[in-house]
Amino acid sequence: QVQLVESGGGLVQAGGSLSLSCAASGRTFSSATMAWFRQAPGKEREIVTAISWSGGTTYYADSVKGRFTISRDNAKNTVYLQMISLKPDDTAVYFCAAKGGYYSVSASPYTYWGQGTQVTVSS
Repeated sequence: QVQLVESGGGLVQAGGSLSLSCAASGRTFSSATMAWFRQAPGKEREIVTAISWSGGTTYYADSVKGRFTISRDNAKNTVYLQMISLKPDDTAVYFCAAKGGYYSVSASPYTYWGQGTQVTVSS
């Protein structure tokens, strides 16, 4: 069992930066693939980025490449999302998710989800 709690969301102006954290409980965190998804009002949940258990493999959606960075600290059971050059289109609720095995760009294979944190980027 893994419980995920996101933090760090907020309101930022376009061009600004934010960092999100996802703290996990449960002994399986270090072997889990972790991902960040986001969901804007009226839109489907979409993957933002993912990272393998070792941190050696990462995936980024085209829309965030070069602006967002995912990382993890298995000793602290935490995964991070650093976001720079934020755009109004990045406004969404951001969710942390975990699964075993290789990452998936679809939401359904992820077993565990956080409650989400709001990120709002003003123009």
